[in-house]
Amino acid sequence: MKAWEKNVRRVVPYTPGEQPKQKNVVKLNTNENPYPPAPAVAKKLQEIVYDDFRKYPDPNASVLVDAIATYYGVGKDQVFVGVGSDDVISMAFLTFFNSEKPVLFPDISYSFYSVWADVYKIPYKQPALDANFQLVKEDYMKENGGIIFPNPNAPTSIAVGLDVIEEIVKANSDVVVIVDEAYVDFGAKSALELVEKYDNLLVVQTFSKSRSMAGMRIGFAIGQPELIKAMNDVKFSINSYTMNRPSLELGVLAIEDDAYFKETCKKIVATREWTMKELTRLGFTMFDSKANFVFATHATVPAKEIFEALRENGIFVRYFNAPRIDNYLRITIGTDEEMRTLVNFLEKKLSL
Repeated sequence: MKAWEKNVRRVVPYTPGEQPKQKNVVKLNTNENPYPPAPAVAKKLQEIVYDDFRKYPDPNASVLVDAIATYYGVGKDQVFVGVGSDDVISMAFLTFFNSEKPVLFPDISYSFYSVWADVYKIPYKQPALDANFQLVKEDYMKENGGIIFPNPNAPTSIAVGLDVIEEIVKANSDVVVIVDEAYVDFGAKSALELVEKYDNLLVVQTFSKSRSMAGMRIGFAIGQPELIKAMNDVKFSINSYTMNRPSLELGVLAIEDDAYFKETCKKIVATREWTMKELTRLGFTMFDSKANFVFATHATVPAKEIFEALRENGIFVRYFNAPRIDNYLRITIGTDEEMRTLVNFLEKKLSL
C-alpha cells in the first residue's frame, strides 16, 4: 500500500441499473418513464439561448422553487431543490444524521442509503422487513439518530399507509424522519399532508419518474422552514450552483402541465395492472404495486434464469443478487407495446 492510500475513504459504491449501448432494446430495468416530458419542455428546448450557458445559474433556483411551492401549496421557504432526489437525500444525510446513534432504514430498500452512510461515516442499522416484505413500525420506535425509508418501497413496490408513517414520525420527534417518495405518484398516499403537523418530517420527491425527466436531474424536498434552511446552509457551504439553467427552466414547465402529468401517470397505472394480470397468468406472483414497476417471482423458474434469457433477447429488467430477494425480478412498466413484447417472450420461454 502506498503511503497516501491509508487516508483514502473506502466505500462500496452504489450499482445503478445497466444502461445498454445497443439500440432497439426493451429497457425495463431502471424505472424510467416510457413517455416523453410535457410538450412545453420540447418547445422550450428550441428557444433556450445558448449564450446564457456562460453565466452561472441562480443559486437559489428561485423559479423552480416557486413553481414547486405553488403546485404543492406550501411556502417557498419549505422547498429545497437538488440535482435529482439522490442529491437531495445525500444533502439530508449530511445535514441531519450527525449523532452517534444509528440511522435506521429497511434491510430491503434503496441500496444508496447504506452508501451515503458509509461515505459520511454515519452509523446505521437496517431493521428487517417481515416475511411479506412489510415495514415493521415497532422497529422504528427505538432510539436512533434518524430514519429514512422509501414509500412505495424500492424494489418491492409496496406502499406504507399514512397512519403508519405518522406513528413513526410522531414517535421520533427528537430526530429527522425522511420519507423518500420517488414513486408516490403511481398510487401511494403522500406524506406531504403531515409536513405542517410535524417539524421533524422531510418528504423527498423527484421529477425523474412521474414527470419523465430523469435526464435533467431534478429532485426536491418539502419540510418546515427550519429543515430547509439547514439543508441550504450545508448546500451553500459546498456548492452554491447545483442546478443548471436548463433544468430550472424546463422543470418549471414540467410541473405546470398538470394535465399531462396526470395523463401519463394514469396510462402507466393502467399498463401496470394489465401487466400484473398477464404475469399472474404465466405463473408469477407479485405484490400489489403502487409504483411504476412490479416485483415478481415465478413459481418454478429461477429469477436469474429468466433475467438472463430476457437480456439475451434484448429485454432488460433488474435482478438483485442479494439475500431474500435473489429470486425476484423488478420490472419497470413501459409502454403497452413494450409490455406485450415482454409477456410474449415470457409466454414462449415458460412454455418450453
